[in-house]
Amino acid sequence: MYSGTVMEHFIAPQNVGHMLSADGIGRIGEPGCGDNCVIFIKVNEEIIDDIRVLIFGCGAAIACGSMTTVLAKGQTIREALKITQQTVIDALDGLPETKLHCSNLGVGALRAAIEDYLRKQGTTIKKYL
Repeated sequence: MYSGTVMEHFIAPQNVGHMLSADGIGRIGEPGCGDNCVIFIKVNEEIIDDIRVLIFGCGAAIACGSMTTVLAKGQTIREALKITQQTVIDALDGLPETKLHCSNLGVGALRAAIEDYLRKQGTTIKKYL
C-alpha cells in the first residue's frame, strides 16, 4: 500500500515540466524497469531557485521525482546534495519494499543536474561534499 503522501505526489506531481533555460540538466534511468527521470535546475547565487522534473514510470517513481523537486527547491547546492534516497522515502511517509529503488531516480537526476551545473561553472562536486 502507498501512503497518502505518495498518492498525492502521484496524482498531482509538483514542479513538472521542461525548462528551456536550465543551468543544469540531469538524466537517469532504471534499465530493469524502464523508469526514466530528467531534472532541470535554475541556480541563483548557489540556491536552486527553480527546478522541474520530467519522469516516466510507475506511481512510486512519479511520486519520488516530484518529492525530490519539493525537497531541493530553495536549497543551496550543498544542502541539495545532502538529499538521499532515504530522505525522499521518509518525506513520502515510506514506500513498499519493492518500490524503494524508485527513490534513486529523482536523487540521481538531481545530483547529475548539480554536477552539470557545477561543470559549467568550472568547478566540481568535491567542493561541496
